[in-house]
Amino acid sequence: MTSFPAALGLSSEQTEEVVRLAGLAPSLHNSQPWRFRLASDAIELHSDPQRRLPAADPDDRELRLACGAALLNLRLALEHVGVRPVVTLLPRFAGSTALAEVRDGGRATQAPGEQELYRAIPKRRSNRRPFRETQVPTKHRHALAAAVQREQCWLHVMERSELGVLERLVRHAHRVQMADPRFRDQLARRTGRPPGTVEGVPAAAAGPLPEPQDQWVLRDFSGGQARARVPGKDFEYEPLLVVVCSHHDSRLDDLYAGQAMQRMWLTATVRGLALSLLSQVVEVTDTRDELSRLLGSTWYPQAVARIGYGWPTPVTPRRDVRDLLISD
Repeated sequence: MTSFPAALGLSSEQTEEVVRLAGLAPSLHNSQPWRFRLASDAIELHSDPQRRLPAADPDDRELRLACGAALLNLRLALEHVGVRPVVTLLPRFAGSTALAEVRDGGRATQAPGEQELYRAIPKRRSNRRPFRETQVPTKHRHALAAAVQREQCWLHVMERSELGVLERLVRHAHRVQMADPRFRDQLARRTGRPPGTVEGVPAAAAGPLPEPQDQWVLRDFSGGQARARVPGKDFEYEPLLVVVCSHHDSRLDDLYAGQAMQRMWLTATVRGLALSLLSQVVEVTDTRDELSRLLGSTWYPQAVARIGYGWPTPVTPRRDVRDLLISD
C-alpha cells in the first residue's frame, strides 16, 4: 500500500491521523458526508454529494453542520501536532463542493483545555439511550454555552415554561416525516445496520424502541432489531434541552453552527455528559420556523440537543480514512 499523502509540512502518519480524527465527527444517520483534498500547503474540506440525505435534509443544511463538526475536529488535531490552522470558509476557487480551506499559520502550542477536547474526539458518542434522573450542574451549563459562543454562535437553554411547546413541535415534526414514504425509506436504509458495515447507525447504538410515554425520543434507529426495554428504564422526565443557534440562515452560518455544536459536544464529553440530537424539529421547515419564534430572538435554530448523564454506548462505524480523500 502506498504511503498516505502528506500535507502542511506534516509527516504521512501525522496527516493520516488528523484526517482520521476529522472523520470522527457526528453526522445525520452517520452519513459521513465529507471529503478532503490534501496539498503541500493546504487541506481542503469538501462535501460529498453522494452522501446527501434529501428526504430529511433537502437543503443540505445538516450536511454542512456535519462538515463544520469535522472542521472543528481537524482544527484541534492540527493544533495538537503544532500547526496553527488558518481557516477560510467557502473558498471561492476550490470547487463547488469546497466548504473550507485550512492553511498553516505557523507553530502552535495547544492550550490545556483544547488538549482535553482533542482527547475527547474518539470518546464522543451519540447516546440514544435513557439518561439518569440527575440534573446537569450550572457550571457545566455555563461551560457548554461558552463553547458555543466561542464559535460565534449562541446556546439557548430551554426553560421549563418552553418545554410544552417544544414537545409539541418535536411530535409534529416526527409525524410529518413519518408520513413521507421517502423519509421512511431513507431511515430504514440508514439505521439498524448489521455489524461490519462502515456507515449508518448500527442496531447496537440505536437505543431502545420508543414507547407511548416517551416525550422526547421518538425515532426508531434499530431497523427492527432493538431489544425490549428493561422495565423501569424509561427516558428521563426532564432532560437538559438546548438549542444551538446561528446569527443568520446561510451556508456560512451552517458551518459556524457545526463547529459550535461539535465544540459543545466535546465539552460535554470531557465533563462526563451524554448527548443526542432531536433533529426532526429543525428538519421540518414549519417546526423550525415556530421554534425560532419561540426563542423570541433574531437567532436561527440549527440543532436541538438532549444532554444528561448516561451509560456507555458503543462506537459507530467509520469509513476507512483513505476513502475520505479526493484523488485528482
